[in-house]
Amino acid sequence: MSDREMMSSKYGDANSTCGQSTRTINFRDPVVERVVDSFVSRSDVGYTKYGRTLHQERTGGHKDLLGYLNDIQEELMDAVLYIQAAREEMKDAMQRQLIYDRVDKQTCASGISANATKCKGCNCA
Repeated sequence: MSDREMMSSKYGDANSTCGQSTRTINFRDPVVERVVDSFVSRSDVGYTKYGRTLHQERTGGHKDLLGYLNDIQEELMDAVLYIQAAREEMKDAMQRQLIYDRVDKQTCASGISANATKCKGCNCA
């Protein structure tokens, strides 16, 4: 049973009084399956936090169109910040690796390998 099936079965079937349904999905792509599992988990987080589903929020008039647009804008602004932070983290990691490679080559030239593995272009260690 996939995570999706387990999450669905946890909430009952289509005849439940809560309007929740159970569905078995045969995934041909494990990446898609993981994304669906993430959506189900995210929905659970939202339900725990707000005490209602997105459907209940929409049909119950808890938020209007401008409210949804504001939420989208805020989430996209957060996404841009996460992208920038990830880019900076990748740049820092690449710089650390470049420095490490330079140190390794310098110590290799003296016959001592910094990481006790073979360096590119020589047979040290």
